[in-house]
Amino acid sequence: MYNKFGYLIIDLSFLKSTLESSINIDFIMSKLAIVYSRASCGLESPLISVETHLSHGLPQLAIVGLAEASVKESKDRVRSAIINSGFEFPIRRITINLAPADLPKNSGRFDLAIALGILAASDQINSTELYTYEFAGELALSGQLRAFKGALPFAIATNKSQRSLILPFDNADEAMLLRDNIVYAARDLKQVCQHLNKQKLMQQHKFVLPLVHDHASQNLDMQDIHGQPHAKRALEIAAAGGHSMLLIGPPGAGKTMLASRLPSILPQLSLDEALEVTAIYSLGQTSINKEWLQRPFRNPHHTSSAIAMVGGGTIPKPGEVSFAHNGVLFLDELPEFARNVLEVMREPLESGNIVIARAKGKIVFPCKFQLIAAMNPCPCGQLNNLAHCCQCSQEQILRYQKKVSSPLLDRIDLHVDLPSLPTELLLQTSESTQESSTLIRTRVIMARQLQLQRNKTLNHMLSNAAVKQLCVLNKDTKRLLQQAAEKLCLSARGFYRILKIARTIADLENSVVIEKTHLTESLGFRAKSRFFN
Repeated sequence: MYNKFGYLIIDLSFLKSTLESSINIDFIMSKLAIVYSRASCGLESPLISVETHLSHGLPQLAIVGLAEASVKESKDRVRSAIINSGFEFPIRRITINLAPADLPKNSGRFDLAIALGILAASDQINSTELYTYEFAGELALSGQLRAFKGALPFAIATNKSQRSLILPFDNADEAMLLRDNIVYAARDLKQVCQHLNKQKLMQQHKFVLPLVHDHASQNLDMQDIHGQPHAKRALEIAAAGGHSMLLIGPPGAGKTMLASRLPSILPQLSLDEALEVTAIYSLGQTSINKEWLQRPFRNPHHTSSAIAMVGGGTIPKPGEVSFAHNGVLFLDELPEFARNVLEVMREPLESGNIVIARAKGKIVFPCKFQLIAAMNPCPCGQLNNLAHCCQCSQEQILRYQKKVSSPLLDRIDLHVDLPSLPTELLLQTSESTQESSTLIRTRVIMARQLQLQRNKTLNHMLSNAAVKQLCVLNKDTKRLLQQAAEKLCLSARGFYRILKIARTIADLENSVVIEKTHLTESLGFRAKSRFFN
């Protein structure tokens, strides 16, 4: 508008109302949505708030909050999944914050939470009940949900927060191992959105896992082993007390055969133990083992690295010692392992935990495993074998045996020398009169129950103070132990381990006190070893 003098007149009130209207529009068009998910830090799953903000500006999708490459790549997956599921991808400036910002995030498990955050911020789904759920799952370009690793630790943490869990169908069985979990299994993004919009509600996932495990299905039984009564007795003692054991003998003496039969005389896992084991395996696989109550039996090759054995990597993963948690770790051909690989197991054998420290923090994995090792007495394996002549020099024998350090040997409870089997014994065709695994397992379970009732743990985990309290010896037995300790040059660790083994032998015979015969048998597993002669 111009006045009569030709000057432009601006209506400030109109300009003010226009600016206020623009500010109100910006406020209305700016949307914020929060969706809950969880990261993976070893066996821990800390809560992650996926905050999604839509605002004016050039169309862009930015993900912040210390996201690794696998998370940042979710941009294109989420965009295609939203469009292919029948929704509109907002042409706005989208900022996604994964809080807390100082916690590293990796894997595609955040895809579902990011997609739901975008849909909630753009008012395409109902956001009033988002806070009652936690979401996880990787999205395919079609909108299908794919399984992710670490579902059980995720489910355990969600249960503690008293929220429901929505995750891919392939992960639902694993999440339901925790009985009181509320789990919804979805096959695609559209199904989740229909549930949140109350258009088509999903039913709670139900899964009944068989709890009975049949050891006979393994087709491995102690009856299959000919001879070696001393080694069988040692195997029973090791199973009853959770002790570690070293088998030394020529090729074909039955070392591997004995070790592979150990799970057949061990009791099945309790529910709590099975959850611990499955949580560790969950970090490396997307489905559960059907025989999840069976104790793990790990048999790594001697070319394994130290990281493969104890865990590690840029993103720390569990190693063989953790995968053998509550089970057996069998190291065949022990001297063939690299020296540094064997030495890294010394601390886990004592503590039952492995701590992996990195610049960004440290992660603790449990590793209460039972070590069973096997080796030949010399490079050719025929030392002291009357049927075959050993061709190794004394220097070669010593060099071979010294590949296993004394500190590691001192941490192994039972040392068992196996003789070669006579041909007459191998030619026997009559039915075996040896005890079956079922019968031996019955004695093992009774001894373990006695230990757990008395000291809440197996004998191999007894502290020195508990050993002094529970392993009381009479005067004659004390004198025998003192003489043996001086003759064998036992360390303090070896001294207490002999007492623990004697306590286990007494438990197998249901004896309250340690008799002289129990201690004598315990000493035999050290005195007869070539490493202590």
